[in-house]
Amino acid sequence: MKLLDSTAKGVYLITVTPFTDTGALDLPSTDRMVDFCLDKGVTGLTILGIMGEASKLSAEESLQYTQRVLARVDGRVPVIVGVSSPGFASMGELTRSVMDAGASGVMVAPPSTVRTDDQIAAYFDMVNETLGPQVPWCLQDHPVSTGVQMSTGVILRILKNSPICVMLKHEDWPGLAKLSAIRAASDKGELRRVSILTGNGGGLFLPEELTRGADGAMTGFAWPEMMVDVVAAHARGDVERAHDLFDAYLPLARYEQQAGIGLAVRKHLLQQRGVIASAFVRKPGPKLSPQDLADLDRLVRRQDARLRALG
Repeated sequence: MKLLDSTAKGVYLITVTPFTDTGALDLPSTDRMVDFCLDKGVTGLTILGIMGEASKLSAEESLQYTQRVLARVDGRVPVIVGVSSPGFASMGELTRSVMDAGASGVMVAPPSTVRTDDQIAAYFDMVNETLGPQVPWCLQDHPVSTGVQMSTGVILRILKNSPICVMLKHEDWPGLAKLSAIRAASDKGELRRVSILTGNGGGLFLPEELTRGADGAMTGFAWPEMMVDVVAAHARGDVERAHDLFDAYLPLARYEQQAGIGLAVRKHLLQQRGVIASAFVRKPGPKLSPQDLADLDRLVRRQDARLRALG
């Protein structure tokens, strides 16, 4: 597996973790999900993220799932593994295991216990020490889930102090100004250029983020082809086409981003598409109401009609 580097671009899809109806890991669905993602043209995969229910997996399950994904991918695309943890022993152990299994790099978000810029910077100094000089990593900035506000200044400080941090997963909201400032710093030569992939609101600002200098997307959606096609259209200079495609998917993408039920929505839609066998979400997790299901049926029908009209 090729190691992650700062030239990464395209769509690194954040995957769900498939379970059976009884809550066990569903490895056959995992294989099917990997095949589905690759068939839709994703550039890479990111697993064991927040929407992958990483915090609900045991250490043994995390490694078993990672090994299954890597075996199915078989080196065709890079795979990034989330290893965020308040404790560095568990972070280091999981990192060594997944890198030995063939991962391309790891992703780390700050724990909720760090608050000031100095605390945040010191934490990531320890991340560098824990991962070592050979493991490329992605800095995840997702204050909605972590509760940690990383200013533009502290992100620049982390990147300057972390030569093996090759990617920023930009998920602050609102975050367009931050994205512009970080990209401007590298354009001016104040910072080495790193890959910036966006996951803001599940891609709800993707066209604008691409215009601001993002290299692609790292987020999840039950229609990964949306992100693939939008990023490709934007890259070839057809910005209006990128916006038209994005607009067609936006109502369903917005519905999927509801706090509380978003993961259940995504898993339901993936089950409907035949990707996973069960929409089971481990506790604590939401269940969809009959009204939710009716909303989704309507939105899918309208999306299909809009896409047919766009050709």
